[in-house]
Amino acid sequence: MNFLRVLTVFIFLTLGVGFIGCGGGGADVKSTNTTVGQELMDLEKAYKDGIITEKEYNNTKSKILKRKY
Repeated sequence: MNFLRVLTVFIFLTLGVGFIGCGGGGADVKSTNTTVGQELMDLEKAYKDGIITEKEYNNTKSKILKRKY
């Protein structure tokens, strides 16, 4: 009987500590407001650095221009 009490207390403490750890974390989420020009400059840099292909560059450039205008 005493063992069950100890086990029950242990389970409640374990669950309580576990739920305290789920308290959000306080992460700051910042939105970025980039301009069309900045997006295009970043895209061009990625293309010139060889990170993306010419096809990806042209497709993404078209999407940026369509979305913003």
